[in-house]
Amino acid sequence: MKAEWLEQLETPCIVINMEKTKENIWKMQREADEYGCKLRPHIKTHKMPLFAKMQLEAGAAGITCAKISEAEVMAEGGADDIFLAYPQVGKVKIKRAIALAQKMKRLILAVDSLECALPLNEAAKEAGICVEVRMEVDTGAKRTGVAREKAVWLAKELVKLPNLKLTGIYTFKSLVYQDEPTQDKVIAGKEEGELMERIAGDIREAGIELEDISAGSTPTGIEVAKTGKVTEIRPGTYIFKDYMLCMEGAAAFDEIAVRYYATVVSVPCKEYAVIDGGTKTFPMDILLDCGPYHYPGYALVEGNEDLQLRRMNEEHGILTSRKGDTGLKVGDKVILVPIHVCTAINMQNSVYVDYGEHLEKETVKARGMLT
Repeated sequence: MKAEWLEQLETPCIVINMEKTKENIWKMQREADEYGCKLRPHIKTHKMPLFAKMQLEAGAAGITCAKISEAEVMAEGGADDIFLAYPQVGKVKIKRAIALAQKMKRLILAVDSLECALPLNEAAKEAGICVEVRMEVDTGAKRTGVAREKAVWLAKELVKLPNLKLTGIYTFKSLVYQDEPTQDKVIAGKEEGELMERIAGDIREAGIELEDISAGSTPTGIEVAKTGKVTEIRPGTYIFKDYMLCMEGAAAFDEIAVRYYATVVSVPCKEYAVIDGGTKTFPMDILLDCGPYHYPGYALVEGNEDLQLRRMNEEHGILTSRKGDTGLKVGDKVILVPIHVCTAINMQNSVYVDYGEHLEKETVKARGMLT
């Protein structure tokens, strides 16, 4: 970013490098295309229609959302093919999902149990429509998803429901191998593809047609695509990348498109300095000094490994020095690299986008959409 723009920034803030973002979008799209796999990016990372439009224009088959509120924002922004990869439970959410499905070219909903599917089927019946659904299968992440051994049974039950159309199965597995965490994205991705092919084969042997087998996160997505055993991958973080992906072997540091900018507001002593961002700016969804990656702080101070952000209050970030002297003074600008960019973006009402020749502020329209 141009040095003269620093004074324009209202810190603490996030700046997104548009050139690197475009490179990340096109790189993932090229690789997915190379292996004959559709790309349906998850918008959980950027949460902005601007970037969803860029992904679709690059060749994405559609987008993925986690919450109905995110899908509503993206549909309003022009997306017309959305996979809502999260169970819709409760009358209000189901009603919103049905209403959105009636407005869109294509909305795919997710189910992983009969308890989820039956109310959805009834709501679709009342609306006089048939809703496209995918069944989630747990392949090792141990969160949502029907157990593998029950997948055929649930698929058989779902096709009995007249107002639901089962068109595929999906999973989220990421860096898991043989049901345990791994740092090897190659074996994790290969296993993911093989598991999903096997599960889909069992369902098809039961006489049930499946159009799509959807899998893959940013760390494993291309490795899954390489197997040729899935039809679609759903990475999200690849658009901006972050230090976590670097540690997972899925990104190079110079590919990270996002930076924090903060201002030093107080230097009570040489041992520490206070910046104008704390727990309301920097996510705390990582564990410091714990394996396998041993993160040294809640964000990395760029260009100065001596400084660490290890202690925060709501509006206070405490930078300490390993050497005992931060060398900072009031008014200094500090640039930091996010560890986990998805939660970092979600904490911002707006971000700055660096277009190279000018800087623009962009609202994070799906920020904080929890319902």
